[in-house]
Amino acid sequence: MEREISSVDAGWWVVSHQHKLWLPKGQLPFGTACEVGLVGSQGSLIGEWLGDPVWLIRESRSDEMGSLRQLIDRDAGLFQLVGRGIQLAEFYRSHKWCGYCGHEMHQSRTEWACLCSHCRQRYYPQIAPCIIVAIRRNDQILLAQHTRHRNGIYTVLAGFVEVGETLEQTVAREVMEESGIKVKNLRYVASQPWPFPQSLMMAFMADYDSGEIHIDPKELLDAGWYRYDALPQLPPAGTVARRLIEDTVACCRADAE
Repeated sequence: MEREISSVDAGWWVVSHQHKLWLPKGQLPFGTACEVGLVGSQGSLIGEWLGDPVWLIRESRSDEMGSLRQLIDRDAGLFQLVGRGIQLAEFYRSHKWCGYCGHEMHQSRTEWACLCSHCRQRYYPQIAPCIIVAIRRNDQILLAQHTRHRNGIYTVLAGFVEVGETLEQTVAREVMEESGIKVKNLRYVASQPWPFPQSLMMAFMADYDSGEIHIDPKELLDAGWYRYDALPQLPPAGTVARRLIEDTVACCRADAE
């Protein structure tokens, strides 16, 4: 529940508006509310990191608003909490009014939700499930440059789960649609909250089954098979994509030895 921030409040400060994050000097603010100039703002406690509170302030600062991606190399736990704050800020911003009856909404006192006192509807933050998969063929891994990546990064394939699909069906469909190949021996690896804007990435490893690469130009700029010891530019450490690639490289190297 939001309340007015006082001079004695302290901790980490997630100041967010329209998916942007306040990062003075490129850093997430830490300290007392006085030190960071947030006394009198409306804020809510969203978690704890290394014994210190993590606060969400839903407002914009005139300068030094950046992207959560600037913190991607920070500890995964703190990254997740900041991502939670950004998603909650956007959820509350986009749910001022009830989608059923049009009346004003208010925040729940007991959970992350918005309530309508007129028609009694209850809204929760929506999470979009996604799959991400590393595909191995002997000592090679399939890597692609996505149209949304203009910095030369090559990564594994990913896509959103559609209505009525299982995760396994999504992997098969997305891989076929984007690259034209079939996979087998699908194995679940891990998951990662991915607040760009509100995804949950579910990571898999798979083996090549059949087919030749034919990319979907709407999704990919390029794709190819890369030997485990001759890889292109990869996604940053701390991402589940990088973990999948490193796990695949480890398997290839172990088999080669």
